[in-house]
Amino acid sequence: MNLGLTDKVAVVTGASKGIGLAIVETLGREGARLVAGSRTQTPELAALCEKYDVAFVPVDLGDAGGPGLLIHAAAERHGRIDVLVNNLGVTRPRSSFLDVDDAEWQRVFDLTFFSAVRTSRAALPHLLADNGGAIVNISSVNARLPFPMVVDYSAAKAALSNLTKALSEEFAPQGVRVNAIAPGPVRTPFWTAPGGFADVAAAGTGKSAKETLDEVVPQQMGISTGRITEPQEVAELSAFLASPRAANITGAEFVIDGGQIKTT
Repeated sequence: MNLGLTDKVAVVTGASKGIGLAIVETLGREGARLVAGSRTQTPELAALCEKYDVAFVPVDLGDAGGPGLLIHAAAERHGRIDVLVNNLGVTRPRSSFLDVDDAEWQRVFDLTFFSAVRTSRAALPHLLADNGGAIVNISSVNARLPFPMVVDYSAAKAALSNLTKALSEEFAPQGVRVNAIAPGPVRTPFWTAPGGFADVAAAGTGKSAKETLDEVVPQQMGISTGRITEPQEVAELSAFLASPRAANITGAEFVIDGGQIKTT
């Protein structure tokens, strides 16, 4: 299916790995012109910069001025912005709510929520000037399925889901669509990096982190399909929501969790 994204200008945050990297690759394959923002450029992102029309902008999106710098760089390079994907999010395993101090709450909210607030605020004038566009926010099932090990992340993602609705309500009449995707567990460094959630889940099971992610996590979390989500699956949905094919979809949140959430 041709998504109609050829030559569209898209900005992706948290673009160096995981879901963000998959989104950059998918949009690049669809012919979009990408501006990829993250603090560092991984070899995988560098390869995409060579393969597609992708410009890397090194930026700290947790800093109040970072999102504006990213959007300015995109507008300077391409003269317009058609799509924004707010993908950045961060946390680490906790043992208790009591272990999360004010500084960590602030860090998680700055990177996971306020980065999206600030990037959207900077991008919207460009989206509106070009007769509309699309914002896709990568939220999480944890926005509605709070988990003590990621209490701060869950709260930040709940705020992002709420922001999605608020922005869609205000800007849909002006042609800007705003939607969210809420993944369950996804095979990203969030889980697979040393010391990440797979290692924590594997402790005491007698299984490797990979075996835990492939077998134990889907069973314990009640994932109906029996497996976690792959980054490419989230990326494909992101591309569709960013495209003219989704022209009358706004204010929606799409869960991609293999059936983990059982309530309607």
